[in-house]
Amino acid sequence: MTQASATQPPSRRRHDREIIALAVPAFGALVAEPLFVMVDSAVVGHLGTSQLAGLGVAAALLTTAVSIFVFLAYATTAAVARRVGAGDIPSAIRQGMDGIWLALLLGALVVAFAYPAAPWLIEAFGTSDTATPYAVTYLRISSFGIPAMLVVLAATGVLRGLQDTRTPLYVAIGGFTANGALNVGLVYGAGLGIAGSAWGTVIAQAGMALAYLIVVVRGARRHGASLRPDAAGIRASAQAGFPLLVRTLSLRSVLLIATAVAARLGDTNIAAHQIILSLWSLTAFALDAIAIAGQAIIGRYLGAGDAKGAREACRRMVQWGIASGVVLGVLIVLARPLFVPLFTGDPSVQETLLPALLVVALSQPIAGVVFVLDGVLMGAGDGRYLAWAMIVTLAAFAPVALLIPGLGGGLTALWWAMTLMMAVRLVTLWLRMRSGKWLVIGATR
Repeated sequence: MTQASATQPPSRRRHDREIIALAVPAFGALVAEPLFVMVDSAVVGHLGTSQLAGLGVAAALLTTAVSIFVFLAYATTAAVARRVGAGDIPSAIRQGMDGIWLALLLGALVVAFAYPAAPWLIEAFGTSDTATPYAVTYLRISSFGIPAMLVVLAATGVLRGLQDTRTPLYVAIGGFTANGALNVGLVYGAGLGIAGSAWGTVIAQAGMALAYLIVVVRGARRHGASLRPDAAGIRASAQAGFPLLVRTLSLRSVLLIATAVAARLGDTNIAAHQIILSLWSLTAFALDAIAIAGQAIIGRYLGAGDAKGAREACRRMVQWGIASGVVLGVLIVLARPLFVPLFTGDPSVQETLLPALLVVALSQPIAGVVFVLDGVLMGAGDGRYLAWAMIVTLAAFAPVALLIPGLGGGLTALWWAMTLMMAVRLVTLWLRMRSGKWLVIGATR
């Protein structure tokens, strides 16, 4: 043990170990998820430009559809973690099964809508005539994988609530590997083209869902928890998840508005914006890993009736968020000469990109605290406040962002508006944290 670690309070060292043990595997699983689309893009890209364009539109729709239901993971994590903290593992798993049944129900509804509506959805994006058939084919086949992906979200929440982020990492790695092999085999080996890529992804997603279900079912049998659907439990899971759905939709609206404003600024600005947004999303994965640890840890402490421990863990995670944000900001500044040319060789795009990138770097410490507090309040089951806070944030951001083109602002001004958005989120979340109203103890909120 070093002298520095020896001088740390025991509670701080304990929190650090818990955060690292949960956040590191969570980060690996988060990074593995977008790699699915990257593999599909790499394989389909060699079929032709029209096929790749069709994949791009269909993948955007699928990603949006799945991300809307991310509350299945968040709400389930908090509910399961509370019961774990209370020492009631059978009830925790039973709660998780309610979330999984809800995921299957929602998945079936999405497929029932997406399959027949695929041509209309693709047309709404203004897809070219050459790319439309490929986009429709990919979207229709891939829609069959949505129930599996929603089960993966809910089951991931179960395991996170049980303080297990390693299993989701292993399943994500296995799914990514299978997806790559299936895509190559079905697209080129079987000659199925873009349909082969879609079927490969569906099969990989189904395999991931099956792996999760095996783990959860074994746990249920070991602890004597019922696996049958319970209408009251499913309804309670839906009610708990609805505020987080509102929060997610509001956040997606912010991102859509930002992209729409960047598009109005011209091709150079939208190209630079997409590069920055990709980087911003990557840093978000790192910060979200700490937030996921926060969901599991805070829920467990509150379920155990330890409000003091929850507050201490929150304080330590905020420190982690600030430190992580500073490190990410510095890395962005130092590495920008290396990674910017990887995305574009256009001097005008690079010139537009660099000042906005500095704004993103400066905002990372703010983002670090925002992500952590978001995770803490999710772990506390404070979804209703998170929904209202995000609506307030959207109301503050939208008019500022929409005024930028008319006032002659550029991409840098838009990312200052994004920083304002994060600052508003910081204020709303910090006020809630300081109030202590989120510290509701017990197995249920």
